[in-house]
Amino acid sequence: MTLRPLLAAIGLLCCTLPARADGEVQKLITPADKTRLDKYGETRKTALAEAKAGDAAEVKQLDALLAKPLVAFSDKDLTGNWQCRTIKAGGPLPLVIYGWFKCKVTDDGSGWRLEKISGSQRTKGRFFDDAEKRAIYLGSAYVNSDPAKPYGSGPQTDQVGYAFRNSASEWRIEFPSPYYESKLDILEFKR
Repeated sequence: MTLRPLLAAIGLLCCTLPARADGEVQKLITPADKTRLDKYGETRKTALAEAKAGDAAEVKQLDALLAKPLVAFSDKDLTGNWQCRTIKAGGPLPLVIYGWFKCKVTDDGSGWRLEKISGSQRTKGRFFDDAEKRAIYLGSAYVNSDPAKPYGSGPQTDQVGYAFRNSASEWRIEFPSPYYESKLDILEFKR
Protein backbone atom coordinates (compact mmCIF):
# COMPACT_ATOMS: atom_id res chain seq x y z
CA MET A 1 0.00 0.00 0.00
CA THR A 2 1.44 3.38 -0.94
CA LEU A 3 1.56 6.23 1.56
CA ARG A 4 -1.20 8.34 -0.05
CA PRO A 5 -3.98 5.67 0.14
CA LEU A 6 -2.86 4.76 3.67
CA LEU A 7 -3.11 8.38 4.81
CA ALA A 8 -6.51 8.72 3.13
CA ALA A 9 -7.75 5.59 4.91
CA ILE A 10 -6.50 6.87 8.27
CA GLY A 11 -8.12 10.26 7.62
CA LEU A 12 -11.40 8.58 6.71
CA LEU A 13 -11.28 6.45 9.84
CA CYS A 14 -10.58 9.46 12.06
CA CYS A 15 -13.38 11.51 10.56
CA THR A 16 -16.12 8.89 10.68
CA LEU A 17 -16.56 8.52 14.41
CA PRO A 18 -20.28 8.14 15.09
CA ALA A 19 -22.08 11.18 16.46
CA ARG A 20 -24.91 9.15 17.97
CA ALA A 21 -26.01 8.73 21.56
CA ASP A 22 -23.70 5.77 22.03
CA GLY A 23 -21.37 7.33 24.58
CA GLU A 24 -18.86 8.54 21.98
CA VAL A 25 -19.01 12.09 23.31
CA GLN A 26 -18.04 10.81 26.77
CA LYS A 27 -14.91 9.27 25.25
CA LEU A 28 -13.93 12.51 23.51
CA ILE A 29 -14.87 15.28 25.95
CA THR A 30 -12.04 16.68 28.04
CA PRO A 31 -12.33 16.63 31.85
CA ALA A 32 -12.38 20.47 31.85
CA ASP A 33 -15.26 20.55 29.37
CA LYS A 34 -17.17 17.89 31.27
CA THR A 35 -16.89 20.14 34.33
CA ARG A 36 -18.15 23.11 32.30
CA LEU A 37 -21.23 21.13 31.24
CA ASP A 38 -21.76 19.85 34.79
CA LYS A 39 -21.87 23.50 35.98
CA TYR A 40 -23.91 24.72 32.98
CA GLY A 41 -27.10 25.57 34.92
CA GLU A 42 -25.30 27.53 37.61
CA THR A 43 -23.06 29.34 35.11
CA ARG A 44 -26.00 30.21 32.85
CA LYS A 45 -28.05 31.59 35.73
CA THR A 46 -25.19 33.84 36.90
CA ALA A 47 -24.36 35.06 33.38
CA LEU A 48 -27.98 35.89 32.50
CA ALA A 49 -28.45 37.75 35.81
CA GLU A 50 -25.38 39.87 35.01
CA ALA A 51 -26.63 40.43 31.45
CA LYS A 52 -29.70 42.24 32.82
CA ALA A 53 -27.41 45.22 33.55
CA GLY A 54 -26.63 45.56 29.84
CA ASP A 55 -28.13 47.86 27.22
CA ALA A 56 -31.95 47.69 27.50
CA ALA A 57 -32.46 47.03 23.77
CA GLU A 58 -29.95 44.16 23.83
CA VAL A 59 -31.48 42.73 27.02
CA LYS A 60 -34.84 42.70 25.23
CA GLN A 61 -33.30 40.80 22.27
CA LEU A 62 -31.71 38.25 24.61
CA ASP A 63 -34.94 37.77 26.57
CA ALA A 64 -36.89 37.24 23.34
CA LEU A 65 -34.40 34.61 22.15
CA LEU A 66 -34.45 32.70 25.43
CA ALA A 67 -38.26 32.82 25.69
CA LYS A 68 -38.73 30.85 22.47
CA PRO A 69 -39.93 27.28 23.05
CA LEU A 70 -37.55 24.41 22.38
CA VAL A 71 -38.34 21.76 19.77
CA ALA A 72 -36.79 18.39 18.95
CA PHE A 73 -33.77 17.99 16.70
CA SER A 74 -34.94 14.61 15.44
CA ASP A 75 -37.27 15.88 12.71
CA LYS A 76 -34.96 18.46 11.13
CA ASP A 77 -31.81 18.47 9.05
CA LEU A 78 -29.63 21.46 9.98
CA THR A 79 -27.29 21.17 7.01
CA GLY A 80 -26.80 24.23 4.86
CA ASN A 81 -25.90 27.87 5.21
CA TRP A 82 -26.92 29.93 8.23
CA GLN A 83 -26.61 33.46 9.54
CA CYS A 84 -25.03 33.39 12.99
CA ARG A 85 -24.13 35.86 15.68
CA THR A 86 -22.45 35.71 19.07
CA ILE A 87 -24.02 36.98 22.26
CA LYS A 88 -21.70 37.37 25.27
CA ALA A 89 -23.42 37.40 28.67
CA GLY A 90 -21.81 38.13 32.03
CA GLY A 91 -18.19 38.95 32.75
CA PRO A 92 -16.33 42.24 32.24
CA LEU A 93 -19.22 43.61 30.14
CA PRO A 94 -22.72 42.54 31.14
CA LEU A 95 -24.02 41.93 27.62
CA VAL A 96 -22.67 42.26 24.08
CA ILE A 97 -24.56 41.21 20.95
CA TYR A 98 -22.47 41.11 17.77
CA GLY A 99 -23.68 41.44 14.19
CA TRP A 100 -24.56 38.56 11.87
CA PHE A 101 -21.93 36.44 10.13
CA LYS A 102 -21.94 33.25 8.06
CA CYS A 103 -21.97 29.70 9.37
CA LYS A 104 -22.32 26.38 7.60
CA VAL A 105 -23.51 22.98 8.83
CA THR A 106 -22.54 19.85 6.92
CA ASP A 107 -23.16 16.15 7.46
CA ASP A 108 -20.22 13.85 6.74
CA GLY A 109 -22.22 10.69 7.38
CA SER A 110 -21.29 10.54 11.06
CA GLY A 111 -23.26 13.60 12.11
CA TRP A 112 -23.51 17.35 11.81
CA ARG A 113 -20.40 19.52 11.67
CA LEU A 114 -20.40 23.29 12.17
CA GLU A 115 -18.04 25.90 10.84
CA LYS A 116 -18.32 29.67 11.33
CA ILE A 117 -16.90 30.91 8.04
CA SER A 118 -16.85 34.71 8.45
CA GLY A 119 -15.98 37.17 11.18
CA SER A 120 -12.77 37.25 13.18
CA GLN A 121 -13.80 34.84 15.96
CA ARG A 122 -14.66 31.44 14.51
CA THR A 123 -15.51 27.90 15.55
CA LYS A 124 -15.31 24.49 13.97
CA GLY A 125 -16.67 21.29 15.50
CA ARG A 126 -19.34 18.61 15.63
CA PHE A 127 -22.55 17.70 17.39
CA PHE A 128 -23.49 14.68 19.46
CA ASP A 129 -26.96 13.49 20.48
CA ASP A 130 -27.75 14.26 24.11
CA ALA A 131 -31.53 14.46 24.56
CA GLU A 132 -34.61 14.97 22.42
CA LYS A 133 -34.34 18.76 22.61
CA ARG A 134 -30.60 19.15 23.20
CA ALA A 135 -27.31 18.23 21.55
CA ILE A 136 -23.71 18.61 22.72
CA TYR A 137 -21.24 20.60 20.62
CA LEU A 138 -17.49 19.94 20.86
CA GLY A 139 -15.44 22.37 18.84
CA SER A 140 -12.37 24.51 18.52
CA ALA A 141 -12.18 28.32 18.57
CA TYR A 142 -9.84 30.04 16.19
CA VAL A 143 -9.24 33.51 14.76
CA ASN A 144 -9.66 34.71 11.18
CA SER A 145 -8.15 32.30 8.67
CA ASP A 146 -5.81 30.58 11.14
CA PRO A 147 -6.31 26.81 11.00
CA ALA A 148 -8.55 25.38 13.71
CA LYS A 149 -6.75 23.12 16.16
CA PRO A 150 -8.31 19.71 16.83
CA TYR A 151 -10.69 19.52 19.77
CA GLY A 152 -8.72 18.50 22.85
CA SER A 153 -5.79 20.86 22.12
CA GLY A 154 -6.28 22.84 25.32
CA PRO A 155 -8.50 25.30 27.19
CA GLN A 156 -7.68 28.31 24.99
CA THR A 157 -9.28 26.68 21.94
CA ASP A 158 -11.54 23.88 23.20
CA GLN A 159 -15.24 24.69 23.15
CA VAL A 160 -18.20 22.84 24.62
CA GLY A 161 -21.85 23.78 24.61
CA TYR A 162 -25.44 22.66 24.50
CA ALA A 163 -27.36 23.20 21.26
CA PHE A 164 -31.09 23.96 21.35
CA ARG A 165 -33.51 24.26 18.44
CA ASN A 166 -36.40 26.76 18.42
CA SER A 167 -37.89 26.18 14.96
CA ALA A 168 -37.03 24.99 11.46
CA SER A 169 -35.13 28.24 10.92
CA GLU A 170 -33.75 29.12 14.38
CA TRP A 171 -31.43 27.44 16.88
CA ARG A 172 -28.53 28.24 19.18
CA ILE A 173 -25.54 26.88 21.07
CA GLU A 174 -24.88 27.98 24.65
CA PHE A 175 -21.21 27.80 25.71
CA PRO A 176 -20.74 27.90 29.51
CA SER A 177 -17.56 29.49 30.87
CA PRO A 178 -15.80 30.22 27.57
CA TYR A 179 -12.08 30.91 27.89
CA TYR A 180 -12.34 34.58 26.84
CA GLU A 181 -14.47 37.61 27.70
CA SER A 182 -17.73 36.29 29.20
CA LYS A 183 -19.44 33.76 31.44
CA LEU A 184 -21.79 32.47 28.73
CA ASP A 185 -21.51 32.73 24.97
CA ILE A 186 -24.57 32.07 22.85
CA LEU A 187 -24.13 31.43 19.14
CA GLU A 188 -27.52 32.16 17.56
CA PHE A 189 -28.50 30.83 14.12
CA LYS A 190 -31.24 31.83 11.68
CA ARG A 191 -32.15 31.38 8.02
